[in-house]
Amino acid sequence: MAEVRAEMVANVWKVVVSEGDAVEDGDTLVILESMKMEIPVLAEDDGVIATLKVAEGDVVQEGDLIAVIE
Repeated sequence: MAEVRAEMVANVWKVVVSEGDAVEDGDTLVILESMKMEIPVLAEDDGVIATLKVAEGDVVQEGDLIAVIE
C-alpha cells in the first residue's frame, strides 16, 4: 500500500483517475495548480486506486492525503 500526499499547497485542477483504476509507476493521478503552474501528481507504485481523497476544486495543504494505491 502506498499513500500519495500533496507536496505543496495547491488547488486540485483535474482528477485523472477514479477509485478502482489500475495505475503504473509514473502515471498521473491528479493535476494540481499553484501560482498558475500545473503540477502533475504521479503514482510511485503499480497498483489499484483504493481510495481517492480529493475532488476537482479542492484545496490541498502540504502533506494532505490525495490517494492510496494498493
